[in-house]
Amino acid sequence: MSESKIIDACDTYCPGPLMELITYMKQANVGDTLELLSTDEGSAADVPEWIHKVGHEVVSNEKVEGVWHIKVRKAK
Repeated sequence: MSESKIIDACDTYCPGPLMELITYMKQANVGDTLELLSTDEGSAADVPEWIHKVGHEVVSNEKVEGVWHIKVRKAK
């Protein structure tokens, strides 16, 4: 059964949010969904680029009230 987890990396700066996501991604199971919360503007481009590079899936990427909500699914 897949799980969902929220990773709050607000108020950290590049590469902090991406590094936190990588840490949690290593612990996740295939099919799990992780939602990264970030106030760093670079995360909106850096995280999807890394996700595509390593073969996972970006489920959604949107900014809500100054916070990026980047939802990804572990694919392998």
